[in-house]
Amino acid sequence: MKALRNYLDKIKPNFEEGGKFHAFRSVFDGFETFLFVPNTTSKSGTHIHDAIDSKRIMSMVVIALIPALLFGMYNVGYQHFRATGVEGSFIELFGYGFLAVLPKIIVSYVVGLGIEFVVAQWKKEEIQEGFLVSGILIPMIVPVDCPLWMLAVATAFSVIFAKEVFGGTGMNIFNVALITRAFLFFAYPTKMSGDSVWVAGDSIFGLGGDKFVDGFSGATALGVASVAPTSDGYLPFSWDMVTGLIPGSIGETSVIAIAIGAVILLWTGIASWKTMFSVFVGGAFMAWIFNEFGPDTAMARMPWYEHLVLGGFCFGAVFMATDPVTSARTETGKYIFGFLIGVMAIIIRVLNPGYPEGMMLAILLMNIFAPLIDYCVVQNNISRREKRAIKSNN
Repeated sequence: MKALRNYLDKIKPNFEEGGKFHAFRSVFDGFETFLFVPNTTSKSGTHIHDAIDSKRIMSMVVIALIPALLFGMYNVGYQHFRATGVEGSFIELFGYGFLAVLPKIIVSYVVGLGIEFVVAQWKKEEIQEGFLVSGILIPMIVPVDCPLWMLAVATAFSVIFAKEVFGGTGMNIFNVALITRAFLFFAYPTKMSGDSVWVAGDSIFGLGGDKFVDGFSGATALGVASVAPTSDGYLPFSWDMVTGLIPGSIGETSVIAIAIGAVILLWTGIASWKTMFSVFVGGAFMAWIFNEFGPDTAMARMPWYEHLVLGGFCFGAVFMATDPVTSARTETGKYIFGFLIGVMAIIIRVLNPGYPEGMMLAILLMNIFAPLIDYCVVQNNISRREKRAIKSNN
């Protein structure tokens, strides 16, 4: 590492003002501060110093996502081999999934970081590190059969219109990764829903290919329930729903892998347990309400615990709802924010057969109301303290 540090110090003058590569100063600064913690300190004024910065926080979130990503790669291979009726070893299944998912990760980072580098240079600002997380989230929340060019277009749209126009990292109202998914869902619905998009085809680079054998269905459990003709048409609970060996978005199927990521986020203090917990409470509560008083449909009669383990519910609760930029920031507000996400996700699932997932729209909707929730909580605290002060003076 010392040799790398010396090399960076040697070439750094070329990127300073007046150097021959000064136009790429923000790019160099981004890579330098990613590799090494800056040792510069404030010269004047009052500042709060901490041992961790946003780059380290984002890096820890990426680490927490790795278990779900690795399992997702294996499941991609598992679902493909199962669909084609071919036997394969663990290495073969994982290798197939790795080659299917890797291009999506590359496209996501190249497009997203490329835009952020250009914007940083244009604005003469430091490169922000928020896309370190968004860049890996985006491939994990889309079907494996999503074409690469669609992913590139959606990523560019979300980075520009959901992030940069608001001022960049820390200023965005909506979760960038979910805006990418929403863009894909509404612009290219046939590539984001149905029975044929959840299993990788013969072409592992997202260019299409035959993927099914006769009699095989790649429908998700929520997809089955949404079109079931009777109230008992949902798939019964199985442990595959917990382990993740079912069709679904790349990183969203394994509850166990997501739970490992949740433990990492909570242990490091990066994510709020209040938000996570409240999402599950809200989802379970609303699912129970529909079980008892809802319409006679398969989705309404699905047990509450099955709602929580299917689709992107767990993934959204752990990695999306807890986004520190777009979620509620007051401690009481986190309970309200998370609870309403869980409630809205189940409402959308049950009452909208055309969109059986629900979690994406629920989080995006509550992103809008997060500032209002915080405002109401703060104003309520102010009013309560004013009343307390009046009583003490009397």
